[in-house]
Amino acid sequence: MQLQDRERSKLDSNDDAIFYEIPRFVTHVDENFIQKLTDLYRERLQPHTRIFDMMSSWVSHLPDEIPFDRVEGHGLNEAELSKNPQLDAYFVQNLNHTPKLPLPDNSFDAVLNAVSVQYLQHPETVFAEIHRILKPGGIAIISFSNRMFYQKAIQAWRDGSEASRVELVKRYFQSVSGFAEPEVIARPSSVPPILQVMGLSGGDPFYAVIGTKKS
Repeated sequence: MQLQDRERSKLDSNDDAIFYEIPRFVTHVDENFIQKLTDLYRERLQPHTRIFDMMSSWVSHLPDEIPFDRVEGHGLNEAELSKNPQLDAYFVQNLNHTPKLPLPDNSFDAVLNAVSVQYLQHPETVFAEIHRILKPGGIAIISFSNRMFYQKAIQAWRDGSEASRVELVKRYFQSVSGFAEPEVIARPSSVPPILQVMGLSGGDPFYAVIGTKKS
């Protein structure tokens, strides 16, 4: 699976580092979404394992009661990452410029990406990297809602529906032969689109696509 060049394009084509240079100490989804995400992590992540939180910020939404051996973070804003109490280490890197990760093969039990996959311009390479750094049997949890920085999301995401975005992330996993068929968790908004236009909200929809590295 390869995106077309136009599908990778962004309305704001300036360097992402410029857009993200000012820290944003906010959450980009509502509390209901965050609770669903933390519950999912609680269900799928095992104690005493190694976690890579890709495209992270000042919060990782991991369950406080689970002891992990190591949580390593990555993002574009060092001030945000430095305030994240759940990270044992972190590094700053623009994946749209340098999609290769400076991490060893088979070194993590889980890779997490929360509400950021829509900004990847080279997802095929990044998902191949996710596969490379995962241990056999390791999982990748890609979660997202319908919110985004519209000017920084790629066209394939901006122009899609919620359902087509789920299929897009599934295709990212399917582009790497070493992943099993991805699992989808979908909790769409309870409010019909016509009422959302009128300003009514039933809370942020919750989606997660989960890929497992074949043993």
